[in-house]
Amino acid sequence: MYSRKQIDKLAERAESPQRKTSAPGAAPSDPIPDPLWQSLLDDPRAAGKPTVPIQQCRLADIQRHMLRVECSRCSRIVEMQKAEAIRYFGADAIWKHVGQRLLDQTCTNRTGRHEEDGCWPNWLTT
Repeated sequence: MYSRKQIDKLAERAESPQRKTSAPGAAPSDPIPDPLWQSLLDDPRAAGKPTVPIQQCRLADIQRHMLRVECSRCSRIVEMQKAEAIRYFGADAIWKHVGQRLLDQTCTNRTGRHEEDGCWPNWLTT
């Protein structure tokens, strides 16, 4: 419990001239300052380019050095360097098709049924 003297001291601090002379913040109806608009426009997310999942990207557009795809069925992982993938499949090849082809070439789960045959790709993002 505070004493009367401590309460009076706290009240004096709250009413100090420093707090009264501070400038008020911008009101919601005030116009947005130009530096704020410029920082918003300089943000790379403002370019209007939506993020595309990695499996839908062309090999030339992928920023990673190592490409990796995993089979959800047999837990097998296939890795390939981006430079090798471009050399074998071309820069315009879609990673989804390349990864599926790499998994299918070495698939061990063959059932004979088209719906169940082959590997099920899981595109790793790490």
